[in-house]
Amino acid sequence: MRITRLYSLLFACMVICCGTGCKKDAYKDDGGKAVAEVNMTTYDYLKSKPQFSSLIHLIDKAGLQEKLNSNITFFAVTNYGVDDWVSAKKQQRIIQLNDENITFTIDSIPVSYYKDSLLTYMFAGKITRDSLTTRGKIYNNLLGPVSADTTYLIKLHRFTDVYSNYLDYIEYVNFTLVIGSRDDLAADPDAIPESQKDISSDCQTSGIITTTGILHVLDGYHRLFFNGEPLSGN
Repeated sequence: MRITRLYSLLFACMVICCGTGCKKDAYKDDGGKAVAEVNMTTYDYLKSKPQFSSLIHLIDKAGLQEKLNSNITFFAVTNYGVDDWVSAKKQQRIIQLNDENITFTIDSIPVSYYKDSLLTYMFAGKITRDSLTTRGKIYNNLLGPVSADTTYLIKLHRFTDVYSNYLDYIEYVNFTLVIGSRDDLAADPDAIPESQKDISSDCQTSGIITTTGILHVLDGYHRLFFNGEPLSGN
């Protein structure tokens, strides 16, 4: 791979976008090996960034601050992903009550509904970019095995079509919900039923080293808990 001064540019983009409100794919610049070391805990770092306010609200309500600040790797979901999840839950409630005018907010969802599920984004130890490969492997999260048919794959997702004079390819840290067996190892992925297809999300920023662990930020298209339910219209 040919890498020169672009690392500093990618790092600058990452820092700028982490400090501002971004569109869903606005700071998908995870191609360099530059890492940001911040003199803050993972919780404090996320709390200092407005694009994680919805996630922090859930973590606070679930009482997971201490867990988040333990020696773990955390995949953070932006407000886009959390708010879309809330919108999907609202739509479910609208259908149940047959009332489109209900008042429904993030606080309408019981803590018991998501407290344990937040642990699926937490992994013991430090999972850094340098420890990952394009093949990847299955990791156990802090929730533990959900079922034999549901596991989590972490790998590097390589893109070779990068239109750059500096890079031959870009690799994103990738977080995948594996349903059954891994799609990427199947002889014929197109033959996999839709309900059994893995759900994959790239990280828009990765390798942030806090004083308590490692932080990877999922892109804005990742909906919390890989939720795929219809959204409400308001």
